[in-house]
Amino acid sequence: MALHLHGATLVDGTGAEPRANATLLIEGERISAVTAQSPAPRNATAIDLSGCTLLPGLIDAHSHVGLVFNFTADPGTMSAAEIAAKTFRNCELCIEAGFTTIRDMGGIDGGVARVTAAGLINGPRVFPSAAPIAQTGGHGHLSGPFCHFDNLLEVPGLVHPLVVCDGADAVRHAARVNFRRGATQLKAFISGGVVSQTDRLEDTQLTIDELRAAVVEAQSRNTYVSGHAHNCDAIRNGLAAGLACFEHGTLLDERTADAMARTNAALDPTLAVCHLMAKDWKSWGLDDTIVPRMAGLEAKMSDAVRMADAASILMGSGSDLLGPEQNRRGLEIVLKARILGPLKAIQCATLGNAKIMRQDHLLGSIEAGKLADVIAVRGDPVAQPEILDDPTRVVLVVKGGEIVKNSM
Repeated sequence: MALHLHGATLVDGTGAEPRANATLLIEGERISAVTAQSPAPRNATAIDLSGCTLLPGLIDAHSHVGLVFNFTADPGTMSAAEIAAKTFRNCELCIEAGFTTIRDMGGIDGGVARVTAAGLINGPRVFPSAAPIAQTGGHGHLSGPFCHFDNLLEVPGLVHPLVVCDGADAVRHAARVNFRRGATQLKAFISGGVVSQTDRLEDTQLTIDELRAAVVEAQSRNTYVSGHAHNCDAIRNGLAAGLACFEHGTLLDERTADAMARTNAALDPTLAVCHLMAKDWKSWGLDDTIVPRMAGLEAKMSDAVRMADAASILMGSGSDLLGPEQNRRGLEIVLKARILGPLKAIQCATLGNAKIMRQDHLLGSIEAGKLADVIAVRGDPVAQPEILDDPTRVVLVVKGGEIVKNSM
């Protein structure tokens, strides 16, 4: 199928200034031409997008579409069928909001990626990390500290929120299982976290040797490890082990930012979860013990974004939403626009994420030859970034050349 999209303002994801009255020709699954106004070929379906802005399909590089259950309850109280239904609903919400690609940073594995790729549900292109790697008593190890047995949910082909590892051999085994189940990259918890019960944000977790085992396994698959890291000691351990990317980076300082820049390590800030969790933690099934941990985190992470930008660190964009009905994915771009400006915030959520994911040869910008992942939003998100937090303003979504949403 050929599509001729015309009349819109183009924001191409590279950080370049918007172009008025752009024309985009899509043939098959690829973008074949980006031009000024031009007539539609005879075999193309023409769509007039006057009053709209064309952007690359948005990317959420820190999603958890499969973490839909109550974190304070026995995970066995929700059936696999219910988990699947709510996971697939979150996938649909991604498309509704204009997110054509997600990097899932813990929970789902290659089973969900295969379902979306086959078109069995209306969902984004999925790059799963499978089960995040954690240490005993570390972030993500959510069973009560006085439980004799871990009650960890594991439904291969659907969801596996965590694997507990102690020692390099255990990490190596977990990495290999994750790749066997379709992981495209690995995720490790290398610092304490907000929803933890037995650690602090300032704690480091997993040794350099343990992290190095994960990195070696990832490199053998020509991919990478990203680390959940709130503090600088954890980031420096990750750098020593060879991690390529860091999630959150809440307590980043200038010295650590410079170290990241020297090694070309990326940062994936998650402002939306800081903003929302303060009031939505109950609906996400979290315990009230997390409330004191949230104090001041959004302001600190905003400072980290400024430091990373000043150090020219490659920056992505991730929402880190939890629970069912994950419908505020675009808020991350809105919050980042207040710090970096709208064009750079959009770039983080498009080409920046694609570079972090090593998919920028296919995704992240509107350029001839790339996959035709394109969205149209009614209005001007450069003048009004909050448009991107309103799925009703996303009027057209094209994924791989196929229209998957059209409310024109």
